[in-house]
Amino acid sequence: MTRVSRTATIAALFVAALAGVAPHFALAQAEYPAGVVKVIVPFPAGGLNDVLARIVGDKLQAKWGQPFIIENKTGAGGNIGAEAAYQAAPDGYTLLVSPPGPLAVNQSLYRQLSFKPEEFVPMTVIGSVPNLVIVRNDLPVNSLKELIAYVKANPGKVTFGSQGNGSTPHLTGMMFQTMIGGQLIHVPYRGENLVLNDLVGEHVDLFFGNIAAALPFYRDGKVKLLAVADTGRAPNLPDIPTTVEAGLPGLVSTSWFALAGPPKFPPALQAQIANAVSEILKMPDVAAKLRAISVTPGGQSPAETAAFIREEAQRWGAVIKNNNIVVE
Repeated sequence: MTRVSRTATIAALFVAALAGVAPHFALAQAEYPAGVVKVIVPFPAGGLNDVLARIVGDKLQAKWGQPFIIENKTGAGGNIGAEAAYQAAPDGYTLLVSPPGPLAVNQSLYRQLSFKPEEFVPMTVIGSVPNLVIVRNDLPVNSLKELIAYVKANPGKVTFGSQGNGSTPHLTGMMFQTMIGGQLIHVPYRGENLVLNDLVGEHVDLFFGNIAAALPFYRDGKVKLLAVADTGRAPNLPDIPTTVEAGLPGLVSTSWFALAGPPKFPPALQAQIANAVSEILKMPDVAAKLRAISVTPGGQSPAETAAFIREEAQRWGAVIKNNNIVVE
């Protein structure tokens, strides 16, 4: 056999081998997931981030017949969990469900991160909740305009709580302070219920917290709600004006929770998971669960989600820069 014929024979065998293997590659792609999928939540169990991840995880498990395990990997403003997801193989078996911090805030807030938020591959926003302007019952104000006047008349005396430096309520408070030309005192806590409890106990004056946590306190008459920090009224609070209606249109602040994968995540798999979650969010029982916790369902496309996260990063980055906020 000549060298040319041997080369041709080898080439033919190689092509035949590829033809036999290719269907198996396609089958493997089509059969995702073929095992346990880990969903990292970078904050503690029981919070809204955790609840939404579990609602979606349970439905994906039912749809695809493989376990979706929620892993709460907490600490450092969500950075520990986000880093674990960032370092994972981009094979679909490690996903991240995260609020704004790790995806759109922390790159501006921290001097150094061990991951690059902009390299996460976004799939969709699971849901969002508007933040509210909440005050203690005995604060002598009953509208947003009265609150603004009160803050200006008492510079450096009005306190506002948050879940910690760099949290959305903290940044919202700083944005409010800048917009009105006033001066507030920030009091960081370790959780939103701790802030609300101290608001009820009259130890702190103001909180820009989300509707899901604040609604029970409001319904029990323990706090006052002055405005919804959004462009539209909240369905669960139809009588509470928006910040736009109350005369402060720039004060828009929502807490959202997005599903993302590690860098270099395959586009086909990204689309597959995003489409599945989008369909899940349309299910009547899921919609009812989200309404019960005051969450507006998402379901945006990967491209829409990526654009939204970039916009959020720019907006909160400007607030952080303008107020010289840094977390070591």
